[in-house]
Amino acid sequence: MEIKIRDYQTADCSAILTIINDAILHSTALYDYNERTLAAQEMIFEEKLQKGFPVIVAEMNNEVVGFGYYSEFRFREAYKFTVEHSVYANKNAIGKGIGKLLLTELIQLAKAQNLHTMIGVIDSENTNSIDFHKRFGFEEVGFIKESGFKFDRWLHSVIVQKML
Repeated sequence: MEIKIRDYQTADCSAILTIINDAILHSTALYDYNERTLAAQEMIFEEKLQKGFPVIVAEMNNEVVGFGYYSEFRFREAYKFTVEHSVYANKNAIGKGIGKLLLTELIQLAKAQNLHTMIGVIDSENTNSIDFHKRFGFEEVGFIKESGFKFDRWLHSVIVQKML
């Protein structure tokens, strides 16, 4: 069961869409309400790539089982050395080290681009993700109360940060 990390290709987007839409419909990992279309997801990734940001995938047995990326944290010029990242794994592949490999690669890519800090915004109920990030040296640096509303309740965001 070898997991391979590689650059995203447009052909990967269908498998990624399955992962992301499951997270949208069944979790607070994303604060979206509606499933994404293939065209919309392809456009999101194309925009990141055009701006010079990486999109990577984890592949196991020739199947995409996870993905990750980072892009601008905010849109003002002074934030150009700060990025916000996301890492997702197929729900059937969680616990196999996919997130660890993806986040390790994203951190290395960010360092290679001479970025200064990486930010994550995590739903406060997702303690597994918060703990996961702490193992990589991320620190909790903020808490935003009632920053999102999903599944008929207010959600809080935890901001984590790693200095690169």
